[in-house]
Amino acid sequence: MSKQEQTSGLGFFERYLTLWVALCIVAGVAIGQLFPAIPETLSRFEYANVSIPVAILIWLMIYPMMLKIDFSSIVEATKKPRGLTVTCVTNWLIKPFTMYLIASFFLRVVFRPWIGAELATDYLAGAVLLGAAPCTAMVFVWSHLTDGDPAYTLVQVAVNDLILLVAFTPIVAFLLGVSEVWVPYDTLFLSVVLFVVIPLAGGYLSRRYIIGQRGIEYFEKVFLKKFDNTTVAGLLLTLVIIFSFQGEVILANPIHIGLIAIPLIIQTFLIFFIAYSWSKAWKLKHNIAAPAAMIGASNFFELAVAVAISLFGLDSAAALATVVGVLVEVPVMLALVGIANRTRHWFPQQSSQS
Repeated sequence: MSKQEQTSGLGFFERYLTLWVALCIVAGVAIGQLFPAIPETLSRFEYANVSIPVAILIWLMIYPMMLKIDFSSIVEATKKPRGLTVTCVTNWLIKPFTMYLIASFFLRVVFRPWIGAELATDYLAGAVLLGAAPCTAMVFVWSHLTDGDPAYTLVQVAVNDLILLVAFTPIVAFLLGVSEVWVPYDTLFLSVVLFVVIPLAGGYLSRRYIIGQRGIEYFEKVFLKKFDNTTVAGLLLTLVIIFSFQGEVILANPIHIGLIAIPLIIQTFLIFFIAYSWSKAWKLKHNIAAPAAMIGASNFFELAVAVAISLFGLDSAAALATVVGVLVEVPVMLALVGIANRTRHWFPQQSSQS
């Protein structure tokens, strides 16, 4: 598909996505302040620190991508190690440590006169928790928006989840200097089930049934088209809910939120460009390079928030820092999606080394 065809193929929502995101952020904060009963009611539907309403919307965002997976291609994806190497090395040998260094510099040195040494240390702890938890769910959305290979993205996420089980605790313990890091495995496993297993099973069963009943041409040209705006609509509704939950925090701590956001944003762009440039140097296809960079750039914020609360308390500064990660992630990741789509020509259309 040519660049012109990709641009002309953008729907109304995608073309003005930045505007819709801004409006949804404002709407979410306004709802939280004017109609507090709405977020209070929605917040009751939570299990293992995972918001069920948000989980449903994320499922709706991921499902269309799962429909596109030809499951025989999953096996082929495992035979192409370069994209997995980029993802794993960036996420586990680079990302946690650059997050620590960048956040330390800004919070303990540059911003110390405004926040003090104690808060700087607590905010740093929250940033480290974000840096040690690569994304599980939303990366499917970013991959979808960059025309990523859905089967390869699934394999990348699965491998990262397996590494997370054994690497998260020692990395956090080392960087924070704490001896006991409680990993909420219920949050981890529930997220994998909700954001990987269920949509994957739904996509597989739907694909098999529709193709069996109506054929592959109907499936690709008619059925898939029905979900063109589902991912973006789910994303926008998710933003409204998230910001309705956090409106009070935003309005109560605007300066500190801005200060915490700066190192988080710098880290996100840095990790994206490390993985993206590495993929370019290795001549990977764009539909593998973009998701590889997106996984490390985005965070498993449900896990980070849960661990921050368990280690430091619900009202702790560390927990606030992880919440800031939630707030900045979507706008920043959408900016990276735009960069990835505009630089598609940097990558070969075909490559045997993926």
